Amino acid sequence: MRALKVALLGAALLLSGCGYNKLQQQDEGVKSAWSEVLNQYQRRADLIPNLVETVKGFAAQEQTVLLGVTEARAKTGSIQLTPELLNDEAALRKFQAVQGELSQALKSLMAVTENYPQLKSDQNFLQLQADLAGTENRITVARNRYIKAVQEYNITVRSFPTNLTAMMFKHSVKANFTVENEAAVSRPPTVSFGTDAAPAAPPAPATPR
Repeated sequence: MRALKVALLGAALLLSGCGYNKLQQQDEGVKSAWSEVLNQYQRRADLIPNLVETVKGFAAQEQTVLLGVTEARAKTGSIQLTPELLNDEAALRKFQAVQGELSQALKSLMAVTENYPQLKSDQNFLQLQADLAGTENRITVARNRYIKAVQEYNITVRSFPTNLTAMMFKHSVKANFTVENEAAVSRPPTVSFGTDAAPAAPPAPATPR
C-alpha cells in the first residue's frame, strides 16, 4: 500500500502542474470565504437583541413573534461550524436550516410591525431596520463568494492530475450551500421586510345625484 502511494505521488509530480500549490491556495480561499459568511451571520445575530427590545417597547403583546425570533437566534448560536467541518454535508445542512429559520422569524417580526405606525416612525427602529437590510445583502454576497470558492476548489480536487495530488494529501470535496433558485442567489436581493406595500387604490369618483 505504501509503495502504491509513493508511485501515485511520483506520477502526479511528473505530470505538468501537479496542483499542490493550487489546492492549498483554493483551500485557504474557501476558509476565508467561510469566515466572511460567519462574520455576516454574526452581525445579524448581534442586531437582534436591540431589534426585539425596540419592537417590544411598542408591541409587547406580540409575544409569540418576539419569542420566535429570540429562540431562532439561540439556535443559530448553538451550532458552530468551523472550517474543519466544511466537508461535512450534514453539518452544513443543519447550519443552513437554523439560519433559514431565523430569516423566516425576522420576516414574521417585520410583518407584525406594519400594524404599529408609531414603531415604524421610531428613529431607532428605522436605523435597526436599515442595518438589518444591509446585513441581509452582505450575507447574500458572502454566501455567493463561498459558493464560488467551493465550486472552484471541488473542480480542482476532481480534475486529473490534481485529483491524484488531492488524494495523496487528503483533500476531499467540500459541501456547499443549496439554493432553490441559482439565478436569484447570484445577486443580492433588495430587503425591505414588508415596507414595500402596494399603494392604496385611489378613491372611487362620487356618483352624481
